[in-house]
Amino acid sequence: MCDEQDLARWARGAVSRRTFGAGAIAAGAAACAPIEGTAGESSPAPLAERKVGFAIADGTMDGEFFHPATGRHPGVILWPDIAGIRPAKRQMARRLAKEGYAVLLANPYYRDVEGQQFADFADFAGQGGFQKVTPWRQKFTVDTIVSDTAGCAQWLLVQDAVDGDRGMGAQGYCMTGSFALLAPAAHAAMMAGASFHGGGLVREGEGSPHRMMRKDGHYLIAIARNDDAKAPGDKIALREAAAAVGAEAEIEVYGGDHGWCVPDSPSYDEAEAERAWGRLLATYSAAL
Repeated sequence: MCDEQDLARWARGAVSRRTFGAGAIAAGAAACAPIEGTAGESSPAPLAERKVGFAIADGTMDGEFFHPATGRHPGVILWPDIAGIRPAKRQMARRLAKEGYAVLLANPYYRDVEGQQFADFADFAGQGGFQKVTPWRQKFTVDTIVSDTAGCAQWLLVQDAVDGDRGMGAQGYCMTGSFALLAPAAHAAMMAGASFHGGGLVREGEGSPHRMMRKDGHYLIAIARNDDAKAPGDKIALREAAAAVGAEAEIEVYGGDHGWCVPDSPSYDEAEAERAWGRLLATYSAAL
């Protein structure tokens, strides 16, 4: 998981709004853009998107909702990483919606602030983002994560764009990787959880996210190589926990560093990000 020292290094060095942020966003936009059809082929289905707000146990959850403009589709919660809702995460939500999912880009910081707080990851790293979000993050516990996920799932189930007869999924990045791992334990309709370079998956005690896997859940846990170097036993604990309950779990260390899946991250690795994207789609296809 990224820490304050990593962010300080990125802010001092290669990361700036000019040298990193704009270039990475452009690369990410290209990776996430729809592929134009050739002559005689149909264009991608149009999308609908809107800002949303709805009551859950601890207040008003806000976020943005992306889905194909017509039809009913499996619901997905997309939890952003530490820098929150921003253009890079909207790109990712739109790309998933183009694959036929109804995607709620949820604000994990809703208890304190609404909507976007940083323009991109360079803005976050360079403007003291870690210090700003620290008191917001301190409100994340297993209980609050489960409660927030349940509230989001219940909201998705009553949306016209969501097919409530199919399972739903959740995906998380960095600090919200644990949110995704906990999702199937939070609501019966949540059938899949996908964690990318997630932190806090393996903790002390029986309430650790890795000990809350569900037998009929489907899990994708994509681990960054430098995270694995710091905690090599986590992948073993995750595999043992999945095996203990008989859960379907794909657990792999990828060749990218922490943050490799996110287009505006300083460690974005397009090849490994695309490989993880393919496994995400395969996981959702099998579970939803």
